[in-house]
Amino acid sequence: MNARKPSTYRVLRRAGRGMTLVEILAVVVILGLIATTLLVGFSGTFGKAKHELARSAIGLLVGKVETYRIDQGEWPSNELGLDILSSPHTPPTSAYFVTEDQLLDPWGRKYLYLVPGPQGYPFEILCYGADGEPGGDGENADLSSARLGMKADQ
Repeated sequence: MNARKPSTYRVLRRAGRGMTLVEILAVVVILGLIATTLLVGFSGTFGKAKHELARSAIGLLVGKVETYRIDQGEWPSNELGLDILSSPHTPPTSAYFVTEDQLLDPWGRKYLYLVPGPQGYPFEILCYGADGEPGGDGENADLSSARLGMKADQ
């Protein structure tokens, strides 16, 4: 039996054939499904991370407001709010100084400051969560220094 050797032209033609449109579409659909699955999984994680950042920032601000009271002898008023902590009149060397971006929650809105706070608290620092509206669940849940149990010394 004498097997015919394929010509070089036929070998090159088969090797460079490429993928069909159906194969390319199948790969794109599979990659899209994988990307969607990962995106949905990570979006919940990012929301939880932002909530934890807001919780930590509220704790930091509670400490700064307490330091302000020790230094100035009174709580900041509602009119002054948290802005007094980053005021041009507040020296950056002050123990209660914060930068402007520290007064913004992870969603880019200012933390709310209320005097007096609820349930006997001298003040409350509040963040409305991802939606920026009172109430909500999950990522949209409100965070409050009073509800987090961050009671300032009276």
